[in-house]
Amino acid sequence: MGKRLARAVVAGCLAAALLTACTEDGGVPAGGPRTGTGAAVGVILTEATTAARWTKQDPGYFKDAFRGAGVSADIRNAGDDDFEKIADEMISGGAKVIIILSPDGAAGKAVITRAHQEKVKVIDYDRLSVGGGADYFVGFDPEEMGRMQAYGLVKCLGGKTAANPVVAELNGAPTDSNAAGLVAGHEFVMEPRYANAQYTMGPSQYVPDWDPAQAEDIFHQMIKQQPGIDGVLAADDGIANAVIGVLRGLKRNGKVPVTGQNATIDGLHNLLTGDQCMTVYKRIKLEAQTAANIAVQLVKGIPPAIGGALRDPESDQQIPFSGLAPLPITVDEVKDVVADGFVTAKQLCTGTYQALCREHGVT
Repeated sequence: MGKRLARAVVAGCLAAALLTACTEDGGVPAGGPRTGTGAAVGVILTEATTAARWTKQDPGYFKDAFRGAGVSADIRNAGDDDFEKIADEMISGGAKVIIILSPDGAAGKAVITRAHQEKVKVIDYDRLSVGGGADYFVGFDPEEMGRMQAYGLVKCLGGKTAANPVVAELNGAPTDSNAAGLVAGHEFVMEPRYANAQYTMGPSQYVPDWDPAQAEDIFHQMIKQQPGIDGVLAADDGIANAVIGVLRGLKRNGKVPVTGQNATIDGLHNLLTGDQCMTVYKRIKLEAQTAANIAVQLVKGIPPAIGGALRDPESDQQIPFSGLAPLPITVDEVKDVVADGFVTAKQLCTGTYQALCREHGVT
């Protein structure tokens, strides 16, 4: 494992709980919400359609963590329409703590208000419910990730010949505080470069629901209106893959650097082929374990020791924040993501990617 990954390991895992609405492989079944579980902890994840992690990886990590701690947990995946309904069921069923990944700030705020009325603690997970006043937030600082993406693009553009390159930006969902944080990180790095005409600011647009299909349509329009785009700040690997598909059709893939996030199989494949400049790796197992550990302590009446805080941009409230370290990943670090167990070489190194994996030391 690379030294950066080793340094990123945060000591102290937790222990975790008895399952709930999860299947044996850690996935969340498609059937409707389950009621009356009386679990001590409720976990509500969203975005089932945009990332497999929400139905497989995160639920499995939570399941293992709560089971190990001997604490009962109800783990579900919610769409936008039933997020608040499921939260109300968990709160009414006697949950002492709920961990939420809110679909948007308004829904998160409503759930937090309801929970606090019943003296239930709330942990925001992976995304801050802006203006909600959660008791704790566990996740990765999106501004830091945005800076990593921008610095990565700057480095990749450094090897290109275009003077004053045009940079386009495809951001995440407009309702997602993480998307706004990424933009703030981009601006920190890029605005001085735009101001001194080192780079030219190209088209910038949010992508509803982080949806790759919509990202493809948006980028088609961008590059039609401004054919000279030289680099793309894509908010995540799904959006990046959509952009790369458009560039491939124009025979410009690999020539226009594209960023990403989440170290998905597609993202890592695009790194190996040279079509993507970088991605950001988030150690989501540790993220789930950290949130579960805080919940377990709260259930057992132990005040969690949280060293950091994050300012809520709407309420200006300081939210106790357990921040985890994201890592920028280029083709040279793909092997480190595999070594860390996030994906396996068997998953990644298939077909035409076998030779590329060998070339870049992925085993």
